[in-house]
Amino acid sequence: MRIHDILTVGAALGGVIGMILLARFGSGFAGRLTGRRRADGVLSLDASLSLDPKRRLCLVGVRGQQVLLLTGGSSDVLLGWLPPAAKASAEEQDG
Repeated sequence: MRIHDILTVGAALGGVIGMILLARFGSGFAGRLTGRRRADGVLSLDASLSLDPKRRLCLVGVRGQQVLLLTGGSSDVLLGWLPPAAKASAEEQDG
């Protein structure tokens, strides 16, 4: 094998490894660059709590309001919309 063949094989191997790494970590890197949460977004996941291996309690923001969802198990359940006063008091406790 000549040096040209060895360099070609090395470049091809490096390209394949680069594509594997890009597929693995590229989406997370792109999400950090663009920002996962946009201020003008209509839908956002504000909080999530795992209740057991199947069920999860999620606090979802929809156009400035918040809704409580129970997901997993046999069906998903909308538990209810939080009043705006509850959202303001929750933010005060966090900050």
